[in-house]
Amino acid sequence: MRHWTKLSLGLAGALLLSAPAFAQTKWNLPAAYPNDNFHTENLNLFAKDVGEAAGGKLQITVHGNASLFKAPEIKRAVQTGQAQVGEVIISLHENEDPIYGLDVVPFVATSFDQAKKLWAAQKPAIEKKLASQGLMLLYAIPWPPQGLFAKKDINTVEDMKGLKWRAYNVGTARIAELVGAQPVTIQAAELAQALATGAVNSFMSSSATGYDTKVWESLTHFYDTQAWLPKNMVFVNKAAFDALDKPTQDAVLSSAKKAEERGWQMAQDKTKWYMEQMAQKGMKVLPPGPELKAGFQKVGEQLTQDWLKKAGPDGQAVIDAYKKAGM
Repeated sequence: MRHWTKLSLGLAGALLLSAPAFAQTKWNLPAAYPNDNFHTENLNLFAKDVGEAAGGKLQITVHGNASLFKAPEIKRAVQTGQAQVGEVIISLHENEDPIYGLDVVPFVATSFDQAKKLWAAQKPAIEKKLASQGLMLLYAIPWPPQGLFAKKDINTVEDMKGLKWRAYNVGTARIAELVGAQPVTIQAAELAQALATGAVNSFMSSSATGYDTKVWESLTHFYDTQAWLPKNMVFVNKAAFDALDKPTQDAVLSSAKKAEERGWQMAQDKTKWYMEQMAQKGMKVLPPGPELKAGFQKVGEQLTQDWLKKAGPDGQAVIDAYKKAGM
């Protein structure tokens, strides 16, 4: 009997030694873009950094290409705890609050430097809004500047009349309205199919989206209008974050800071490469002509006024802070 007792204790000790010395928390991170898109690549690096910095106590699994939740569903999924952390393009939620749509107002910020200053002005308002919804901002990363994709020469905004125009937020739908195009709501994960079937034949997005969707298989022209630089934000369910111990919280925050710095650099490094790739595939990659540029400038002025009307004094305060920073 004594022999079996010793054996049992020995086995129990061996099992305890081989078991992890801590409980591991697991988080899911739904994202809307392909796994080889630089945003998703950066998310995977962020998840890896968190795991290492937290000593393995927190494991984040990234679900790219809208495989866990579709883009419009991600923010709500994180709010309700169906996922703990998520990434969306900020402007997707402009209908909810105008502050989410500022970075897609055409020609407010048209370079990475300007986009960074605009983000500094916009960020406190975004953080406040997210906090009211039980969410906490971790970081935000820009897309390359937005250009116009089409299947024909576009010399003026009048040439866009009647085009089947992909819209993915309030601003892009409003552009269609102002130029006489037909807006069709298509999220990034469905864009390649929509182009292949002819559901849309024009859109405004980044060279990154053009590359992701192999746009050269359906369209022929890309005009580098540099209209705006939208951003993706990564945010966490505040209750899930608060449930972590202090060292793990610090690991998340330090990894988020690292991801933001890396992501901004990735966006800048990739911009030229994406355009080169599209040109190599046979697309005409062009600057906008003077008439097209002037037409878009007018569209931008109208959309700025529209946005300020919706956003009121709070929106004006953000614009004023941006101007003060030297836009």
